[in-house]
Amino acid sequence: SSTNELTAKNAASSNNLKDVNHCFFSRLGGNSINIYNSLNCGSGSKDKKKDIKINRLIVSNYFSLKSNQLCTLHQTHSNRVTILDKYNLNKTYIYDGIVTKQKNIILGILTADCAPVLFYDSKKRIAGACHAGWKGAFTGIISNTIDAMVSIGSSKKDISCSIGPCIGSNSYEVMNDFYNNIIAANTHDRIYFNRIKSDRYLFDLKSFIVDRLKSKGIVDISSINLDTYSNDMLFYSYRRSVHKKEDDYGRMISTIVIKD
Repeated sequence: SSTNELTAKNAASSNNLKDVNHCFFSRLGGNSINIYNSLNCGSGSKDKKKDIKINRLIVSNYFSLKSNQLCTLHQTHSNRVTILDKYNLNKTYIYDGIVTKQKNIILGILTADCAPVLFYDSKKRIAGACHAGWKGAFTGIISNTIDAMVSIGSSKKDISCSIGPCIGSNSYEVMNDFYNNIIAANTHDRIYFNRIKSDRYLFDLKSFIVDRLKSKGIVDISSINLDTYSNDMLFYSYRRSVHKKEDDYGRMISTIVIKD
């Protein structure tokens, strides 16, 4: 859809990377109905499998590739990263980060408030992607994804990064236990919180992620400043679905592929 194409353009890194394509897809332009309307790519949802299959085909077609060239992960909010040498469609990849040198394989990250983070090294032609909610970002998914890229030849100075739509700081209300858990590891991290009540804070996930990228030596960082929670028309949101007492939610897909 035109909205998805607009989103992709907004996500473009400051470098003109002609040998890689990436897109942060919205929820628009798919086949699913009701609460999943319409480009739900989350196989872990209760949506009809045939509709998810069609939606994944739509995503693959966007890159002029086949659905068996789209690689997504079974995400568990971990800090685990895999290096993809050859994609096995029948294998379940239980990771939250993935890196590859393989061409024409679409790396896909599924989100509904968490941040999709895409990486590319244009010199060595290495791509990466990770699913960064607070837990993954806190336990090292970003660092581990970068380290995996370096392990197969990247230099940190050559890695560009783009962060997709995620829950905004004005929508991400957390309690004392969340705040205490984060700052117990590093008191400096209180800068990502804005206290709104004695026991409640607003948490800035995107800034939390950006600073972790910077701490790993990543300089070229871009992001889409859209809040998944408040943009019901464009995005799925786990938190919004809970507040609306819906029994499930869809997932957007964020993608990157090295062109042949």
